[in-house]
Amino acid sequence: MAKLVTYAELKEHSNKTSLYILLHEKVYDVTKFIDEHPGGDEVILAEAARDATEAFEDVGHSDEARALLKDLLVGDFEKTDELKTKGPYSSSSSNSNAVNAAVEQGSNLMYFVPLAVLGAYFAWRYYSSGSI
Repeated sequence: MAKLVTYAELKEHSNKTSLYILLHEKVYDVTKFIDEHPGGDEVILAEAARDATEAFEDVGHSDEARALLKDLLVGDFEKTDELKTKGPYSSSSSNSNAVNAAVEQGSNLMYFVPLAVLGAYFAWRYYSSGSI
């Protein structure tokens, strides 16, 4: 049977020397991993004593990062009124779709604008040199 972690216990473990993170209604002890985190320790510490599910999913962690969680599991989170969990996270939410569309649009402009400026420059040089 999995251990039930209370909100009070989650709050107790919310500093760099002892850090629990709540993801998908499960609690993980990330104390040993905090110095190895590629995003830095501040990113993880900012999510201490909160439901970090949305922040974890928004970053788009790799399968390797998700596999590491299995060894860090402490137990299930005891749902209370003190901390509302996000529940199961859907990666196909409308918010992430809007973000993806904005990034894709920005990527397209990143290539189109410099090419248009370069084309305009060469057209100006051609017509202003009197070659016509």
